[in-house]
Amino acid sequence: MSLTVGVYRRGMLLLVALLTAAAMFQSASGQEWAVKQLEESPRHGEWVVIEHGGRKLDAFVVYPEVKDKALAVVVVHEIFGLTDWVRTVADELAANGYIAIAPDLLSGSGPDGGNTSSFKGGDGARQAIAKLSPDQITADLNASAEYVAKLPACNGKVAVAGFCWGGGQAFRYATNNSGLVAAFPFYGSGPTEAAELERVQCPVYGFYARNDARVNATVEQSEKSMQAAGKTFEPVYYDDAGHGFMRAGQAPDASEGNRAGRAAAWKRWLELLRKSAG
Repeated sequence: MSLTVGVYRRGMLLLVALLTAAAMFQSASGQEWAVKQLEESPRHGEWVVIEHGGRKLDAFVVYPEVKDKALAVVVVHEIFGLTDWVRTVADELAANGYIAIAPDLLSGSGPDGGNTSSFKGGDGARQAIAKLSPDQITADLNASAEYVAKLPACNGKVAVAGFCWGGGQAFRYATNNSGLVAAFPFYGSGPTEAAELERVQCPVYGFYARNDARVNATVEQSEKSMQAAGKTFEPVYYDDAGHGFMRAGQAPDASEGNRAGRAAAWKRWLELLRKSAG
């Protein structure tokens, strides 16, 4: 192979990779259907700024239309940051009777100190996510949980859920907050160290795609470690679904596997939330 051809092929591979990354980011953050759902939602959603430890954390909160105080769910976003899709998850939780708070863990990490919305593409958000320290993530999630638990509309019970990168963070957060009533990691890797898992005080319910070998390779070890620690971890796999099926299954062009996986996962999730709220 000539040097010129080799350089051309490497250039084309790089171009394809960049276009794929851009498409994934656009899929995660710029769906018109997600924006439309938020605009048409009858529920009260608002942006808040939570100050803690000299830091300002942006978060999106949605309230249910119910007569009684409700359980709250901290929603941890994907590696793309706090996108419109993540906010639709918060809105759907509120539609089913729960207060939802979705913190933007990229607050202050964007260009000129901005948040997720300040990034122009997925690579910037992913690179910034990778630089976040576990201690800062935990502190942000603690601040979010404390904020929502003190709302007059909340019954004082708080659960956590997360997707992809956020799924891993939701599981990890369960090792750092003994006050959670439940943790719901969606297709994210879980902690496996016994010392970490000993700290888990709530049941953990996992949601995984059958066609997701990268993540699923870590789940078996998490399950064994949780069992050894005497903790509750119940993973469920959705056949024919792929990684990110909760988002991909909501899109107008969703595959049947992702669409079915999303529907089944929501059904199970709502059943578990009712159990956790009781």
